[in-house]
Amino acid sequence: MSKKNKADTRGFVYSTDPQFQFQQNDDTVQETPEPKHQKLKIRLETKQRGGKAVTVVDGFIGKENDLEQLGKQLKNFCGTGGSVKEGQVLIQGDQREKVLQWLQKNNYSNCKKI
Repeated sequence: MSKKNKADTRGFVYSTDPQFQFQQNDDTVQETPEPKHQKLKIRLETKQRGGKAVTVVDGFIGKENDLEQLGKQLKNFCGTGGSVKEGQVLIQGDQREKVLQWLQKNNYSNCKKI
C-alpha cells in the first residue's frame, strides 16, 4: 500500500469541503481541587446488581488517577472490594457510615449521605 493512501494520525482520510479546517480537541485534564471543595454524595444502590448492596460515592471532580487513589483508600479502610467506574467509586456492601467517617476524617467536609 502506498504512503499517500494511508489515513493520517487523526483518523481523517479525505474531505470534500474546500473550507475544511481540522480543529484539535482540547483534552485538558481538569485539576483535582482540594478535598474540602469536593461535593461528594454517598448512596446505597441495589438495582441491577442481583439484589446485592453497593455503596456509591459520586460527584468527584478531578483526574482519573486521583479518583482511583480515593477508591483504593476507601476499599482499604472498609476492608471490602469494589471498583472505580464512570467517575464513581463502588464499594461492596452497605458501607455508607464508614465511607462518610473516612471522608470527613480526610478533610472531605462537603459530603452527604443520600
